[in-house]
Amino acid sequence: MPFSDREKDFEARYVHDQELRFRIEARRNRLIGLWAAAKLGLLGQAADDYTQDVIRTALEQAGKDSVAKKIRADFDAAGVEQSDHQIERTMTEFLATAEDQVRSE
Repeated sequence: MPFSDREKDFEARYVHDQELRFRIEARRNRLIGLWAAAKLGLLGQAADDYTQDVIRTALEQAGKDSVAKKIRADFDAAGVEQSDHQIERTMTEFLATAEDQVRSE
């Protein structure tokens, strides 16, 4: 295989991997948003709106820390008892779940 073909193949795989990563992280953010909404006692449209706000936060502020910080602040404001470790652990669990879901689609 000529070098230029290998380079194109590598670039295509990189783009695919980045798209897959984005979809997995977006799914994780949706799952963690729904989880946090339930902990906050939000139901129906309020839960959906909160989940969209979590997703928006992740898109506007790069990194998973932005999501964790938002949830931490919202839990603190509402008096929800969850440690930073519990939030991080739940995000890690949802990342694995999201990856399984996206890869099985």
